[in-house]
Amino acid sequence: MEAKAHLRYARISPRKVQIVLDLIRGKDLALAAAILRETPKAASELLSKLLKSAAANAVNNHSMNENDLYVAECFATPGPILKRIRPRAQGRAFRVLKRTSHITLVLKEKE
Repeated sequence: MEAKAHLRYARISPRKVQIVLDLIRGKDLALAAAILRETPKAASELLSKLLKSAAANAVNNHSMNENDLYVAECFATPGPILKRIRPRAQGRAFRVLKRTSHITLVLKEKE
């Protein structure tokens, strides 16, 4: 049995999210929440909310025990890229790529 939570179209690059996801992969729920609380990265706040959502899904929808949950899978895939223009010298324009992410978090119960 597994419980999932998705965050789609998050306005943060997948590369930045992946750094924080690597810290919590395979950890139990309480430890993962503590790691996210103490990590000074922009993705930590988003992932903390996502972790709480996945835990709530597990407890309420799948009747899992909250004390036995651990982060089984977590990954970030690229979403659509917003293309913006930045003015430069002599009338030129540079393209700025605003990247988005789709983040998935899967919790499972320890055997």
